[in-house]
Formats: sequence, structure tokens, C-alpha cells
Amino acid sequence: MNALPPRNRPVYLDNQATTPCDPRVLEAMLPWFTERFGNPHSAEHLMGREAEEAVEAARAHVAALIGAEPREIILTSGATESNNLAIKGAARFAASQGSPRRRIVTVATEHKCVLATVADLASEGFEPVVLPVGPDGLLDPDMLAEAVDESTLLVSVMAVNNEIGVIQDLAALAKMAKARGALFHTDAAQGAGKIPLDVGALGVDLLSISGHKLYGPKGVGALYVRRRPRVRLAPLFSGGGQERGLRSGTLPAPLVIGLGEACRIAAAEMAEESLRLARLRDRLWDGLARAIPGIALNGSAAARIPGNLNLTFPAASAAALIEACPELCVSTGSACSSAEVEPSYVLTALGLSAEAASRTLRIGLGRFTSEAEVDYAVAALAAAHRSAAAAAG
Repeated sequence: MNALPPRNRPVYLDNQATTPCDPRVLEAMLPWFTERFGNPHSAEHLMGREAEEAVEAARAHVAALIGAEPREIILTSGATESNNLAIKGAARFAASQGSPRRRIVTVATEHKCVLATVADLASEGFEPVVLPVGPDGLLDPDMLAEAVDESTLLVSVMAVNNEIGVIQDLAALAKMAKARGALFHTDAAQGAGKIPLDVGALGVDLLSISGHKLYGPKGVGALYVRRRPRVRLAPLFSGGGQERGLRSGTLPAPLVIGLGEACRIAAAEMAEESLRLARLRDRLWDGLARAIPGIALNGSAAARIPGNLNLTFPAASAAALIEACPELCVSTGSACSSAEVEPSYVLTALGLSAEAASRTLRIGLGRFTSEAEVDYAVAALAAAHRSAAAAAG
């Protein structure tokens, strides 16, 4: 194959794994690492109060992004902690109050941290129910309606899938859960800042956010906890009682401020950014479809975030394509499962065979992706696929 010209930096198309920190976010954080280093819980003096005010302003930006009140936002280390706090916290509080509700319903394509959290609760007397999805990756509302009954405590359905990028109909699903008196939680790590989310309109009780998925820093996130009607959670660990007693520990003020700035930017620019990403995604898909007959898109084409493509190639393994394109950063699936040699459980839940899953790449476009980078990706993947197909005979 003809070698592509070398690049001075890799082409990063793995924005579902993580996003680069927006320079504006970094600028907002930097002073809080150096001269403005006060503890936001030390309100007795000026520097502590200054940090507290900045943290509360950031909390307000997080709340505004999802239509919540600032006091409904619990700051955490990221979506994994938020998901654990939401699901285990709700279950353990209910158990402590003698609630007879023991069923927890979720979906086969959820992030591993949700599936593992729900599975863990089986040892505490809860009943995990994991529902399948259709070939498009979406949960059938009728299937949820059948699974949710008066014994159901909580339903957890992610807003946007981290591998295939499909968007679940949260409003319809939450309505069904609430009709049976169950709580509704959504892991919105891949949705916050990419699609409009309004907790009131959606009817969700708990919503998880991760900073590094929306151009903020790693190591910080948030959990929305509805106040009216009040959702009660048991904390995961003991300490000084920060964050309304739900998440003890000194808040990392620089990271929280970065999360707030990332949410502020997302709220202001989401609509325009979505249109640009949709154009880039269509350019990428059209180019690959022309160059590689038989390439297939996984998951719903319509109910999908604008920056995601999950593609099965007809004649080359994903590993071979990645090896042949060293300057292109794409992935085979969830970054949290990248050490596994087994096929993606998300893809097999859609009905793909293990062999087809091994020929599948996740491509995630982002805020800083350019047309030139999209064209490079098309050329690199097409050339790599031609070479692999020729080698296979």
C-alpha cells in the first residue's frame, strides 16, 4: 500500500474514551493549583472562603447543564463513583428503612461499573434484572414495562452508550419506572455536554457525570440527586460529612472548578458543536463506505450522538487495522475493558458474533477534530483494509 505522509502528532479519534482538556478549562484551573490553593472547607479565613465560592460557582455550572438546582449536585471523583453511590446508596438506604423493594433493573449494554454494581448487590439480598437490547442497541420500552413491578426499587439505564453511541429514550423509560414507584438513575457520562439533558423534563431521580468525557479534567465528576420528592442515599464511606453527608472528603478545588468550566462551555456551545460533529461524522462515514464496500454501522443510525461511529470492517481485524495505522488513535471498545481479550459484550448484546466483533472499531470525533484529520482517517483505514484483504487472499 502507499504510505501516508508522516504526521507531527497523532490523529486522536477516541473521544468516547476521554476528551482532551479544553485550554479554557486548563486556564480556569491553573491558579487554584498555585497561589489560590485554599481548602474550600476552611471557611474561617479568606483563602478558604475564596475556594468555597469558586467551588459553589462551579457546582452551579454543573447544575445548569442538566437543569438541576446547585444543591442537588454531589461532587465525586467521576462517573464510576457516582454510579456506585447512586445504585448502592439507594439500595442500602431502602434496606435500612425496611423497604420490601428488592429488584434492581438495568440493561445488558450498560457500562461495566453499573453492571458490576448491580451484580454486587445480589449478595445483599437484592434481585438484579439485566434486560437485553434490540439489534439497534435500544431498550424496548415494553420490555422494561414487563420487568418493572411493585418490588422494583431502581431502574438504571445509561443516556448514551460508550461504545455504540446510541441514545436511549430516557423520558419514556423513566416514566414507566416512576409509574411503579421505582427510582430512575441514568449514567450520563457520555451524554452530558453532548446532548440536551434536563432532569425535570426527563423525570430522572439520579444522574451521573464524568469530567473527562466533556473536555474537563480526569478525577472529578458529579451525581445529581433529586430533592423534590427527595431521594435518599446511604453514603459509600465515612468521613467528615462533606457534600450533604453523602460524599466525605476534601474536594479537589482545581478539578471541581475545571468541571464547572467544562459544563459552562458545553452548555453554551453544545448546539453548534453537535452540528459540526454531525457533518464530520457523515464525511467520515461516507468516505469509508465508498472506500470499503461491506463496512457496517453498529447501533441505531438515528438515535445516536453526532461524534460516534462503531464500524465492523468486512475483511480485517480491528487489531490489524490499529497496528497498521500507528498515527491514528481509535479503539476496539470500552477503555475500561481494553485489557480483555474477549469480544465486546456490548456488540455481542446487539447480536454480533465474536468474529464480527473482532473486526469492529469505535471511532469518536470531538471538539478539536478537523476535516483534515477525518480525511486522514479515511485514507489510513482504507489503505490498511486493502492491505489486510490482499494478504488474506
